[in-house]
Amino acid sequence: MIKTESLLVESYLSWIRRGVRGQIIGEGVVELTTPFLDRHNDHLQLYAEQKTPGVYLLSDDGHVLGELKASGVEARGTRRSELFAEVLSGYGVSIRGNELQVEATTSSLGQRVHNLLQAMLAIDDMFVLAQPRTATVFVEDVARFLDERDVRYSPRVKFAGKSGLDHLVDFVIPKSREAPERVLQVVNTPRRDRVESLLFAVQDTRPTRGHKILFYALVNDSRRAVAPEVLNAFGAYEVEALPWSRRDQIAEALAG
Repeated sequence: MIKTESLLVESYLSWIRRGVRGQIIGEGVVELTTPFLDRHNDHLQLYAEQKTPGVYLLSDDGHVLGELKASGVEARGTRRSELFAEVLSGYGVSIRGNELQVEATTSSLGQRVHNLLQAMLAIDDMFVLAQPRTATVFVEDVARFLDERDVRYSPRVKFAGKSGLDHLVDFVIPKSREAPERVLQVVNTPRRDRVESLLFAVQDTRPTRGHKILFYALVNDSRRAVAPEVLNAFGAYEVEALPWSRRDQIAEALAG
């Protein structure tokens, strides 16, 4: 375990500050390039347009949904539309036309940028829908696993962080007589930026809960094996992480 609680938080925020670049591209419009990468290893970008004094419109300019469409994924069809809506609503982000958008005020601008970026990362991960062998989305597979094991949970719960940012967690399992509150995060793409973002959320929210809390992660290894350093990184911050193929090893701990 890493003793200094704030070490990851400060390191992560510093990495973001160094990696974010802003450029004015039009009257009242700023392009923000972030250190986060999409599945093509391109830096995610978002755009901020000042609509009125103190009010901004943030958008991905249609990048994420456009890339999904190019990969064979459409945000259409009853279940698929519901799934996209569920993911986005947790971040307060909406789809307008082909764009992911959210409005912000001067005081909420940082939080809304964070929300839109996290929504872009979440939706970008849904490209697995385009794979012929994949009939479901990974997070739905995890939900079914919990249901089959009679695990009580609340999906997509927002936690406030010590930094002032809010974080959306995938599943919260309430405390019981046998176990404290537990959080289960789903890691579909165990890339460095995704893992660091999740660990930042863990360290940022852990002090604010006011009671003992355990963190777990299930990492998708259905397409490729999970690198040992990924599991070691979670372990260093007291997150018990397992590949999806070994999920039965934590079933009892989650159901207790």
